[in-house]
Formats: sequence, structure tokens, C-alpha cells
Amino acid sequence: MVTFLRQQLASKTPVVLMDTNDDELRHTIVRLNSITLGVVLGAFSGLTLFLATIWLVVKGGREIGPHLSLLSQYFPGYSVSFIGSFIGFFYGLVVGFVVGFVFGRIYNFIVDSYAK
Repeated sequence: MVTFLRQQLASKTPVVLMDTNDDELRHTIVRLNSITLGVVLGAFSGLTLFLATIWLVVKGGREIGPHLSLLSQYFPGYSVSFIGSFIGFFYGLVVGFVVGFVFGRIYNFIVDSYAK
């Protein structure tokens, strides 16, 4: 193998490792699957909000999660409680999915317009 590489370097001819159509490669690698991105981002957001809420409930204290409880202004029914953690998981899942899906669509639109 080393001898082959030395011969190729000495001959100064380019080594073609993969013969591929550039358009096919660009289409395959660059585009995002919007639904998958939405599901992953939604699951991550929901789980993060769920764990943050549970952490504050378990930690306890005189005033539990004053900053996190402000999410109830945007998510009706959410509170820093055991039940609220499941409601927060649902809201995080939905909002994360929508953000990931929209981001994937916009990204693919930009890539498609650039590739043309």
C-alpha cells in the first residue's frame, strides 16, 4: 500500500477514489429530512423541559422554579409540578417538532435554490 501511494505521488497524477455524479452527491448529502429533524428536536425539547421540571420538583425549596414557571404564560396548563412536567413534555415535543420541521424546510429551500 505504501509503495502504491509513493508511486502515485511521484507520478503526480490524481488518484480517483470515488467516481460519483456531483449532483447526486450534493442532493444526497446536503438535504435534510424535515420530519426526522422535527421529531429529534421535538423529543429533545420535550425531554429537556420534562427533566428540568422534575429536577426542580425533586429539589424542592421555598419557591419552586420561578423562572421556569413563566412558561405557563405561553403553555396553558403548564406548571412546575409532577403533572406539569408531562404537560411541558407535550408542549416541548410539539414546539420542537414545528421548529425543526420549519428549519428543515427553509434549509432545503435554500440548498435547492443554491444548487440550481
